[in-house]
Amino acid sequence: MTCHEAGRLLDAYVDDELGPSESASLRAHVASCVVCGRRVADREWLGRLVRSVPYYEAPDRVRTAIATARAQPRFGPRVLAWVAAVMVAVSLGGASAARVVRARHALDAASSIADDVVGSHVRALMADHLLDVRSTDQHTVKPWFLGKLDFSPPVADLGALGFPLVGGRLDYVAGRQAASLIYQRRQHTINLFIWPESSGTTPTDVRTVRGFHVRHWSREAMSFWAVSDLNDRELAEFAHALQQ
Repeated sequence: MTCHEAGRLLDAYVDDELGPSESASLRAHVASCVVCGRRVADREWLGRLVRSVPYYEAPDRVRTAIATARAQPRFGPRVLAWVAAVMVAVSLGGASAARVVRARHALDAASSIADDVVGSHVRALMADHLLDVRSTDQHTVKPWFLGKLDFSPPVADLGALGFPLVGGRLDYVAGRQAASLIYQRRQHTINLFIWPESSGTTPTDVRTVRGFHVRHWSREAMSFWAVSDLNDRELAEFAHALQQ
C-alpha cells in the first residue's frame, strides 16, 4: 500500500469503518511509515478533541416552549426568551465546532509544511546545493540576503555552543521564499528555514518526518523550522539556544 492509497482510507480507518482486509493492510503500512503514522495520530487526537466538546441536551421546558410557539400565531415575551436561549446554545455549539475545524486545519497545515521542509533539506543535500554563500561570519551571511528577500532573517552565531554557522542559501518552501541558514554539529547538517510569520503566534511543533527530526517555533514575527538527522536531544539544544 502506498501513502497516497493510505491517505484515502485514514479517516475510515480511525473511525473503524474499514473491512478486516483493508484495515490489516493499512495497519501494516502505518506501522512502517512515519508520515502516515503521524497522520493517524493527528486524526485520533482530533477525534478525542471532538468528543471532549460538551453536549447539552435541551430540557423538556425548552421543547415545550418551542412546540407551543409553533402552535401560536403570535410569540409572547417568554417564548421569545426561550427561543433566544436556544439560539445562544446553538451559537456556542457552533463556536466549539469552529474551534475543532480550525485545530484540524492547523494540524494539516503544520504536517504539510514539515513535509516540505524535510523535502527541501533532502534536495539540498542530494543536489550538493547546500550553500549559496559560504561563511562562518554572521555579519557576512546576514547582509548577503539583502535585496534577495523581502525580509531580513536573524542570523545567530552559535559556534561557542558547538553549532558553528556554515553559510546560507535561498530556498522556496511551502509556496513561499525562505532563508536557509546552515549549521553543523560534528558531521551532521542542520537546515534552519526562516520566513515571516503571517498567521500570528503559533505553537511549537516537534516531530519526526522520514527519519529526520523537525522542530518549529515562532519568535519576533518570524517562523523557524529546524531539520536535521542529528539526534533529537541535541537538536532541542540548538532550538533552545535560538529562542533565548
